[in-house]
Amino acid sequence: MKLEVARRWPPLPWTEWQDSCETLHMWTQIVGKVALALRPFLNEWWQVAFPLTARGMTTGLIPYRDRAFQVDFDFIDHNLFIRTDDGITKALSLVPRSVAGFYADFLDTLRAIGIEVAINPVPSEVPNPIPFDQDRVHASYDADAVNRWWRIQVQTEKVLQQYRSTFVGKSSPIHFFWGSFDLTHTRFSGRPAPVAEGAPRFFQLSEDQENIACGFWPGNPNYAGLTLGEPAFYSYIYPAPDGYAEVAVKPEAAYFDQTFGQLVLRYEDVRRAESPEDALLGFFQSSYEAAADLAGWERSALEMTVPTPA
Repeated sequence: MKLEVARRWPPLPWTEWQDSCETLHMWTQIVGKVALALRPFLNEWWQVAFPLTARGMTTGLIPYRDRAFQVDFDFIDHNLFIRTDDGITKALSLVPRSVAGFYADFLDTLRAIGIEVAINPVPSEVPNPIPFDQDRVHASYDADAVNRWWRIQVQTEKVLQQYRSTFVGKSSPIHFFWGSFDLTHTRFSGRPAPVAEGAPRFFQLSEDQENIACGFWPGNPNYAGLTLGEPAFYSYIYPAPDGYAEVAVKPEAAYFDQTFGQLVLRYEDVRRAESPEDALLGFFQSSYEAAADLAGWERSALEMTVPTPA
């Protein structure tokens, strides 16, 4: 593999950073639940997701009484910053520490600058959740692995920016959901979706419209305890039309996973491709086209040709 490609798409074996990932997952949930508590609801839970930044990711602006603040993860120098609109900046180092310790330090820091917020201390979308204030099991932080994970997301977002440019229907920002711990982008047909009976409430609200989603997932278990055990890219349509499991997409390494009901492309297959960017864009685009055609989306009204710059 060429050196410049390896820098853009570094290795990320799940077994080598699982402990750090599970700890960071809980830290992002703590921060994310503050946004959940203070922001007004936005369809599909968009108000709680984190956009990426050139150094990590951010909550974006959070309203608080007559003030506003934001929380930024810096995965280069490995700090967490709380910044307010009246000029206050506080920092917490991202180093190995328990979830309980992070939870206490973060909320104490918010209180010290006059921000009082109560959050549900039970983690979301994970099997066997441990309340944040009791979690001394997860206490790892491998800075190098976390940086590699974030850099993969940056490269993925660059591909997703190109992928999303031709779609003119309703579509989500490219953002990171701290519940499922994945970077994702979603397109909508404009038609409602049937209520998923028996599904968790977060799923019923986020999947209330017919949609096709794709993104990057590092391999952590989902709320049902299912995992691929390795990082992968995914694409799915909800609700899935008949015949979806048999669609053929690019590249050849992509496949339909019966357990998850999604199209999957292993991260290792992308990073070892001659052009990872082209392979990934081909996966996202061909997966969308196959699903949209099968479901009868009105693609002529939802897509456009990108204009040539003047």
